Amino acid sequence: MGFNSFTSTVSFRVFVAALLLMAGFAARADIQPGREYELVSPPQAVETGKKIEVLEVFSYACPHCFNLEPDLNNWVRMLPKDVEFRRLPAIFRESWTPFAKAYYTLEVLGLTEKLHGEFFKALHVQHLRLDDEATLFDWVEKQGVNRKSFADAYNSFAIQGKVMRAKQLTKDYGVSGVPAIIVDGKYRTYISLGGGHAGMLNVVDQLIKQARQERARK
Repeated sequence: MGFNSFTSTVSFRVFVAALLLMAGFAARADIQPGREYELVSPPQAVETGKKIEVLEVFSYACPHCFNLEPDLNNWVRMLPKDVEFRRLPAIFRESWTPFAKAYYTLEVLGLTEKLHGEFFKALHVQHLRLDDEATLFDWVEKQGVNRKSFADAYNSFAIQGKVMRAKQLTKDYGVSGVPAIIVDGKYRTYISLGGGHAGMLNVVDQLIKQARQERARK
């Protein structure tokens, strides 16, 4: 091997090593408030007790929430045992209220696991008007749900109370758009801050570790 070839080879290897080192530093870079996440002010109480709360603020009306579902579901399956995942239907405008009522009705009737994803598909793939009560009740009946039981729950005072609380919590968490994820009532992040689905979920993973360390210090 000539001197020039040897020098080129060494230079290339040094260059590659430098790139790998820089990539390693980037991967280890700490997330920062105002950059990858925002602080919830004031922090909100969690409903998960000793477990770290991860709360997705979403709406069935939101196409970005629908697109996030597959990645989010896969991620939730891998959560540590000290973490509990919950959802909060956001209400930014009155037209979103029927979707929040539908979510809470599914939850109260124990149908979330079965029909949450199907509701998204019916709305965004089949383009059903599920904000219309008659269309919604027809749809749930086709899913094998008792129409009257669903309708009674949907129009109950209990569901109305949950919807009113969801409106207030949407404000209390300072959410400006959906999907948003709140970690332990203290930290808020969005797809835009994480740079995509995977990036946001990576930020949430780091916020979970941060919340775990903070709980350990108490």
